[in-house]
Amino acid sequence: MGIFSRVSDIINANLNALLDKAEDPEKMVRLMIQEMEETLVEVRTQSARLIADKKEVARQRDRYHTQSAEWGRKAEVALSKDREDLAREALREQIETASQAEILEEELNAISLSIEALSQDVEALQQKLLDAKTRRKALILKGETAQQRKGVRRQLHSVNLDEALNKFDAFERRIDELEGEIEAYDLGQRSLADEIAALEADEDIDAAMAALKARLAAKQDASAAASND
Repeated sequence: MGIFSRVSDIINANLNALLDKAEDPEKMVRLMIQEMEETLVEVRTQSARLIADKKEVARQRDRYHTQSAEWGRKAEVALSKDREDLAREALREQIETASQAEILEEELNAISLSIEALSQDVEALQQKLLDAKTRRKALILKGETAQQRKGVRRQLHSVNLDEALNKFDAFERRIDELEGEIEAYDLGQRSLADEIAALEADEDIDAAMAALKARLAAKQDASAAASND
């Protein structure tokens, strides 16, 4: 993988998405940070090499410019001496050296663009590295949580949920039946306190009945007395 491709992959990497696929989140984050650091060193080395190349190419371009100017001066001298043949040769050299200078100028522009691109990559990669280091613990925790959830989901899918729910419903019905049996048993067994309470209730009813009979008898006596009058 080329350095530019790897830098692009790392810069564009979604750490959360990578952690979702990682079996060991802590190891994944550590390796990611290590790769970022190693790539950053490579990018800086490449940048230093390009800067050195740019200086060398600039020196070559300047030499060609100087040579072109010198051949132009020689062409003038030759022509002033009525040596048109030499002047023509000197002009040919001037044009050739000027052309070489233009080629090197284009190369310098390309190098400058590469240096600028690498500089942007370095800045972005440094920010990504800082972000990864800052969020390291949070990312590891997020990854571990994701793995745990994944394990739970896997276990749930491996179980027949309908069967489990049916067993639970059957168990719940059995509990209801046991409670019903207990209540039925209690209905057939009266404690001493229950029997005494029943007697007390009977006494209350007897008293109420006696009172009702007394009131009815009093009304009848009153009605009979009124009739006699």
